[in-house]
Amino acid sequence: MFASFFKKIWRRNKPLASRTTAQIGRDGEDAAVKHLSRLGFQVVERNWSCKAGEMDIICRHQNAWVFVEVKASRRLTEFPPETRVNQDKRRRLHTLARFYLGHKYGVVPYRFDVISVWWEHDDVKIRHIENAF
Repeated sequence: MFASFFKKIWRRNKPLASRTTAQIGRDGEDAAVKHLSRLGFQVVERNWSCKAGEMDIICRHQNAWVFVEVKASRRLTEFPPETRVNQDKRRRLHTLARFYLGHKYGVVPYRFDVISVWWEHDDVKIRHIENAF
């Protein structure tokens, strides 16, 4: 228990430039979950996976299911993180959503959101694109 606590503290205090891509991704997902919770979303699953792939965040908002793809980057460049959600990725996310809902809930309203996360001077910045595709 204490080991995981200290690991989180150490990772947060580690300089942004020395974090691995996986750490940036985890930190981005953590920031996205906090953002969604503040907006009243109920986070149901994180990193849900099956043979077809993985969904970053699955949540409920009002009367719809929301499937959230999180893209994180160390800094904002001329290519924002959300541009990495290409047509192939969208197709896979649609397949995953239909699989998830079909096996658990049947036909219900759903949408896809994309959350971009980046850092400016160690401050986290978030862009939330609702109903992105």
